[in-house]
Amino acid sequence: MSATPVLPVRSAPTSDAGGPAPRRLTRRVARRAQASPMAYAFLVVVLLASIFPLWWSFVIGSKDATAINSGSVSLIPGGNFLANARTVVDSLPFWKAMVNSVIVSTVVALAVVLLSTLAGFAFAKLRFRGKEGMLVFVIATMAVPTQLGIVPLFIVMSKLGWIGSLGAVIVPSLVNAFGVFWMTQYLKEALPDELIEAARVDGATVFRTFWNVALPAARPGAAMLGLFTFIATWTNFFWPFIVLDPGNPTLPVALQQLQAEYYVDYSLVLAGVVLAALPLIVVFAVAGRQLVSGIMQGAVKG
Repeated sequence: MSATPVLPVRSAPTSDAGGPAPRRLTRRVARRAQASPMAYAFLVVVLLASIFPLWWSFVIGSKDATAINSGSVSLIPGGNFLANARTVVDSLPFWKAMVNSVIVSTVVALAVVLLSTLAGFAFAKLRFRGKEGMLVFVIATMAVPTQLGIVPLFIVMSKLGWIGSLGAVIVPSLVNAFGVFWMTQYLKEALPDELIEAARVDGATVFRTFWNVALPAARPGAAMLGLFTFIATWTNFFWPFIVLDPGNPTLPVALQQLQAEYYVDYSLVLAGVVLAALPLIVVFAVAGRQLVSGIMQGAVKG
């Protein structure tokens, strides 16, 4: 009898060594990951809408009062920005206000990040009686308008003798409910319970576990919280305007002094606004890439 011919059998398209099928799958995933032209167009629109207010402030700040009052202002900047900026710096305690804003914003941002991360670690990973009720109470305070606490807070600052000092601005802002809620939600997902149990087995205390385990895991979320807090404190006007003296202001309070009683020179005011926004732009330019990379690393690790 003749032997039955054996047909060659092709190997399976998928293999542990990585055959053509994984390559095709990789190319398919890469094609899906590419953004569509509509997504790019939407991002360009969002970018232009975000930049326009700052650009318009620069345009108005580079004009003179005559051009603004004539109503013939275009989107092309004028040539008076440096002169207007020099007038702003000379007519205000500008550099003192700049230093005060840097001190207040930096101290508040660092304190909010540290204390909110500590509280978030407790609410997210520790077990104690009344935890859920306390967290609900903290979140509920976000619904209370800031204006309701101004009068009793001013009385407290007056009793302490802090009126006119930076401590009256810094101390009430050292921690906030949003920061606690933010870090609680972040640590619930980013910090595995196994790491905490391993630290306890190794004999670490609660604070050492927080410092060596929870705080490194919380860096991406803490970086975002610190940036948001720095910006909000830098641009805060209401409470510093009430509690600080004109001779010891922050930048928003100092810029308010550019407005006269019956006349407002918008070229000077908006030139001052651009000068006050420059440090924030520098912060984004310096820390933006590291911030985004930290957030992506945290997302991948989670």
